[in-house]
Amino acid sequence: MAEITLTIKVDDTDQLVLKNDLLDIDTWVQDAMTGKINNAWKRMQQEWTTKLMNDSSFTDSIPSNKADFVTLVTSRSDYKDRKARDKE
Repeated sequence: MAEITLTIKVDDTDQLVLKNDLLDIDTWVQDAMTGKINNAWKRMQQEWTTKLMNDSSFTDSIPSNKADFVTLVTSRSDYKDRKARDKE
């Protein structure tokens, strides 16, 4: 999967509102995204570590690094992302 660039449109009025609170809008957005990614990673890691440990057919080791862990989980036939889970 390729990297993505996200664009956020904020009109002049909302920029002034944000600048009243924030030192730098872009830094705040980047930090908010980093926080969301970290929280989502913690939840994914906890959920799937438990699932893998309770899966008697899974006998491999659980990867200790993030990239390998995510690759393992997302390649499993029982993995569904949020959109697929919400469809059910």
